[in-house]
Amino acid sequence: MARGKLRIYLGAAPGVGKTYAMLSEAHRRIERGTDCVVAFVEHHHRPRTEVMLHGLEQIPRRDLDYRDTVFTEMDVDAVLARRPQVALVDELAHTNVPGSRHTKRWQDVEDLLAAGIDVVSTVNIQHLESLGDVVESITGVRQRETVPDEVVRRADQVELVDMSPQALRRRMAHGNIYKPDKVDAALSNYFRPGNLTALRELALLWVADRVDEYLNAYRSEHEVSTIWGSRERIVVGLTGGPEGRTLIRRAARLAEKGAGGEVLAVYVSRSDGLTSASPKELAVQRTLVEDLGGTFHHVVGDDVPVALLDFSRGVNATQIVLGVSRRKGWQYVFGPGVGATVATDSGPDLDVHLITHDEAGKGRGLPVPRSARLGRSRIIWGWLTGVAGPVLLTLLLTTISVELGLPNDMLLFLTVTVAAALVGGLYPALASAAFGSLLLNYYFTPPLHELTVADPKNIVAIVIFVLVGVSVASVVDLAARRTHQAARLRAESEILSFLAGNVLRGETGLEELLERVRETFAMESVALLERAGDVAPWTCAGSVGPRPCENPEGADVDVPVGDHMALALTGRVLPAEDRRVLAAFAAQAAVVLDRQRLQHEADQAKELAEGNRIRTALLAAVSHDLRTPLAGIKVSVSSLRSHDVAWSEEDQAELLEAIEEGADRLDLLVGNLLDMSRLQTGTVTPIVREADLDEVVPMALGGVPEDSVELNIPETLPMVQVDKGLLERSVANVVENAVKYSPPGTPVLVKASAIADRVEVRVIDRGPGVPDEAKDRIFEPFQRYGDSPRGSGVGLGLAVARGFAEAMGGTIDAEDTPGGGLTMVLSLPTAPARPAATSPPRPTASRVPGL
Repeated sequence: MARGKLRIYLGAAPGVGKTYAMLSEAHRRIERGTDCVVAFVEHHHRPRTEVMLHGLEQIPRRDLDYRDTVFTEMDVDAVLARRPQVALVDELAHTNVPGSRHTKRWQDVEDLLAAGIDVVSTVNIQHLESLGDVVESITGVRQRETVPDEVVRRADQVELVDMSPQALRRRMAHGNIYKPDKVDAALSNYFRPGNLTALRELALLWVADRVDEYLNAYRSEHEVSTIWGSRERIVVGLTGGPEGRTLIRRAARLAEKGAGGEVLAVYVSRSDGLTSASPKELAVQRTLVEDLGGTFHHVVGDDVPVALLDFSRGVNATQIVLGVSRRKGWQYVFGPGVGATVATDSGPDLDVHLITHDEAGKGRGLPVPRSARLGRSRIIWGWLTGVAGPVLLTLLLTTISVELGLPNDMLLFLTVTVAAALVGGLYPALASAAFGSLLLNYYFTPPLHELTVADPKNIVAIVIFVLVGVSVASVVDLAARRTHQAARLRAESEILSFLAGNVLRGETGLEELLERVRETFAMESVALLERAGDVAPWTCAGSVGPRPCENPEGADVDVPVGDHMALALTGRVLPAEDRRVLAAFAAQAAVVLDRQRLQHEADQAKELAEGNRIRTALLAAVSHDLRTPLAGIKVSVSSLRSHDVAWSEEDQAELLEAIEEGADRLDLLVGNLLDMSRLQTGTVTPIVREADLDEVVPMALGGVPEDSVELNIPETLPMVQVDKGLLERSVANVVENAVKYSPPGTPVLVKASAIADRVEVRVIDRGPGVPDEAKDRIFEPFQRYGDSPRGSGVGLGLAVARGFAEAMGGTIDAEDTPGGGLTMVLSLPTAPARPAATSPPRPTASRVPGL
């Protein structure tokens, strides 16, 4: 019996339409004459989904008793007995009630598939077992019902049911997913825009990987060797040289031009392990390609072009990016090079890009010597070769019985001279040539054992030997000096490039730059000195290292910068050739110092401008908002003191109430002004301790009418790490602002919930709301959006609330209330977990009368 086929509708979140799509597919199959039944579908009282069940045969469910409650589950035996062609099974990750045939519903589906029945099912991305930790970190909710990834991957078809977060939230707000009493809680917790966007991305990436698996499997089964350009995959061939960074960045730009582009950097090494690549440079390039969103691969192959093309076709790449060869022109006699070979053999399905770079045509060469010239050990070995080598060769030639002849003897001595030049440079080679000519004359040129030469031809031969030895030694020494110069110039260029880049971008401070000087030249200390005039004393603008100089005269090396500044170094005397780079460092140090001072002056100017703005706003507030309650108090007091009018007790009580109300308004205004002043001067020092929200939040509602706030703070919330006083002031200001703008008779809802390692307090009103472009501006000092319908203020309440929240490590943001209004979200860090202690239960938080 053939196994049934499984089709899965995958969604990013509940409500995207998976069940609706599954039922629509069932109606289409029935119209085509397919025997299709509903084995288990849960419509969750959604009218549109429930309507789609009409006209479909439904297998009766099985009733199960569990803990005095009756549950219904899919009757697998009934479905097997019915044996339809297609069975609809909703919620693949569902956990069955104890007493069922299997623990999980996906196991029931396996039984149906084994019986040859095709199954159409649904599942959300958050129910995949491998994504449990990721989903919990995003939503703060741990999914208890999961399905193994392999079950979904084995499905014959996986179809993504997609919907934008905004559209899904609109469906939720319209009541198409949950009941109205659950809408606000769902929108403010699990169905937040950030959560839905992240879950949608997970679903899209998972399905994209599944599509890649299908494509690779098909190409493998049908032995498709050509490349199918379903999406841009760009392979970057690296040699380990410095040009690799340029190639990686160019490939990243190419990938950005196409949707879903991917960069794969590959380095091909030979199977014998020999390589001229710099491990440090390869590590830098690996980090760069990973930072740009690509991947790094290391493959082994003796034929680099073949290995590169095999790798590219194996990953279904569409483009290859290579650098122009670093070989010099004469080196092309050994072959066309990797770039030309890959371009020739790539075929029509692979585009090859040859990218120019600064290293093109400069030659691969040998690694740059670490020492300035030949090291001491090489010089010693060169002298040993130049002096001891001819002696040992003479002993060898005089002890063997075979006569080699003078020309061969001279070639052997010339070999020793060349070896001395290669190892030790000019002077050991000259010594070898001179000493070898004497030994040749004494032991191998007739008359033997005399420093005379009888045959003129032998004189010419010895002279030529000496000239060749001197020439070879000179060439080797010149090459060593040129190598030293090239290495030095390259080091200088790298240093100057560092200065030009980092200093101009403002990434290096004065101390970091001076430390770079100290490390570069191996000095003990470095100081930047300056003075106001020609006779003024020197002062230190910045220094690194122990015991920095106090004046240029006491330094081992000093470099003047202008007329009244100098860079002073101690530790050793530097050669004259180092002063060119040191002068560049000195000039850049002066630039960095000037930039730091300008930045400091700009910050001071910004603070002064902000202070002036606040003072101007404060004067405006004092001239209007503070004078209004003062005027009311003055009128009420004058009326009470008047002897011309006999006030009744009710009138006196009303006037006293007006005085009290005006005093309270003054106290609130002055308190906010003082709080804003503390925030501006940075004198707010929170005392952070563990606290219960159901104890602190009710205390913050004393300034609003009793029936204007509805409080919902669950007692099961974790404790928060806050300053109780600052939290109370923050909540009070936010709630008073919400009550001020909320319509009459509509209470403000204050509720709290735990999200991952944070606790959110949401203050929800049904007022006019605030446009998106103004949501950040309402938190600025002395800002009020629109006209307050009642009450007054100077526009500091929300600014103080956000300042206090951020001082405690929290945040305050504004969101739209579904259906109209504004929701203020106060997010606070939870307290560290500690062992549970036995304690009496706390009473449920509620609105306390009189607060």
